[in-house]
Amino acid sequence: MSRKTRGLRPEERELWQRVAEQSVPMHPERAQPMKQAVEHLNKVPPKHHVQHFGIGHMARKATPQHDLAPPIADHLMSSAIQMDRKAYGKMKRGKLGIEAKIDLHGMTLAQAHPTLNGFIQRTHAQGKRLVLVVTGKGKSGTSGTGPIPERRGVLRQQVPHWLMAPPLGALVIQVTPAHLKHGGEGAYYVYLRRNR
Repeated sequence: MSRKTRGLRPEERELWQRVAEQSVPMHPERAQPMKQAVEHLNKVPPKHHVQHFGIGHMARKATPQHDLAPPIADHLMSSAIQMDRKAYGKMKRGKLGIEAKIDLHGMTLAQAHPTLNGFIQRTHAQGKRLVLVVTGKGKSGTSGTGPIPERRGVLRQQVPHWLMAPPLGALVIQVTPAHLKHGGEGAYYVYLRRNR
């Protein structure tokens, strides 16, 4: 199936050319694509046909799979230090004593969220300061052949958000990926506020 589209009339092409010549690019480094667009319009014949393919043709075409979200560890490492810098340095090197640990391996989001909430609230009430939350790294790669890849390591991505959001955000000072000896990317150090 084809559909006819109208090309630019000579007066429209001339107007476009004048506007393009008088415009000052906001970002000079992006001026080249604009120049190429003008050159392309000058080459396009006044009337041309655009061919549209049925859905069967599009289904056979491979779609690229992208994961646009940056790794959560990068985000945590770039966040501001809210605790004592010396203690933070020790914590990152795995030299600060862990007072409690929870392992969320194998749990669903629905199971892990209330379990984590209870654990953090309980350890804070007990006056503990540094706890280890083990999420696991998740399986590598993606599964499925659809256009949207299935994200792996869902707990690893979600736990830091839970720790910084209410009700836990009021109890937590700092979240950072654990040292390799405590699980590396599959675990987080959680530094809690003092219990007053």
